[in-house]
Amino acid sequence: MSESRPSPSRVSFAAVTPNNLGTVRKLNSVLFPIKYSEKFYNDITQPDVEDFCQLIYYNDVPVGTMCCRVEVKDGQAKLYLMTLAVLAPYRSRGIGSQSLKHLIDTAAAHAKPKIDAIYLHVQVSNGDAKRFYQRHGFKEVGLYENYYKKITPHDAWILQCDIEHTATVTSEGK
Repeated sequence: MSESRPSPSRVSFAAVTPNNLGTVRKLNSVLFPIKYSEKFYNDITQPDVEDFCQLIYYNDVPVGTMCCRVEVKDGQAKLYLMTLAVLAPYRSRGIGSQSLKHLIDTAAAHAKPKIDAIYLHVQVSNGDAKRFYQRHGFKEVGLYENYYKKITPHDAWILQCDIEHTATVTSEGK
């Protein structure tokens, strides 16, 4: 029996809030080899990142998380993708791809600030993750030596996807 990709209606997203933060903490404890700080959890519930810090649901069951922060440097805004992961039993169903597409579309539509790119770090031993992001338009833009302090290998690839903005036309023709 072949597995088919879920219809988009089976995958949904909800902003991370203080009310669902316990679910995010539990998912992160299973999904990642490190423990995140209280500052991380406080930062991902702030209103300015609610579009970019999301719980990922499959058939109304929380199965993953996606958390970003906005960084502005020299007048250019970038999203730093801190976490994106889906529980193992739900992988290979297109959920990660739909989540990343949702993030890219949200970034492209974001006006204040206008997001120019999304970037992230991938541990050099994680070739599957690197290939996943490359399939979605990310390119390797550098290597960060000794990025990871508590896990080995310590080095990380820096991957980035530039955001293409579509021109918006108002109905008033202004």
